[in-house]
Amino acid sequence: VQLQASGGGLVQAGGSLRLSCAASGRPFGNYYMGWFRQAPGREREFVAAIWWTGGSTYYADSVKGRFTISRDNAKNTVYLQMNSLKTEDTAVYYCASGRGPVITTLSVRYEYWGQGTLVIVSS
Repeated sequence: VQLQASGGGLVQAGGSLRLSCAASGRPFGNYYMGWFRQAPGREREFVAAIWWTGGSTYYADSVKGRFTISRDNAKNTVYLQMNSLKTEDTAVYYCASGRGPVITTLSVRYEYWGQGTLVIVSS
């Protein structure tokens, strides 16, 4: 599975962006897709995740109610809709794919990673 993230850019606080993650190979079985982010000088952190086949979604507390993860199986694409953006959301955002019986927030459990897309939220 190869992942290609896109959609980052510069936006003012309070604005919105939608990130996309296109998968070149179709995940099968117990695959889940996640978004992580890494701000300058900080550790990579979990943002959101979803089963590739749909169903439950998971969010970091810091983005609950503002971000929405979704997927379009026909397009092999996962999205991250980001609303009410804050300056602290500024980071490089990565999509990733992992598999297993349970979705995890641990980055080491994700096998495949996209190249990252930069989001800058200005005040």
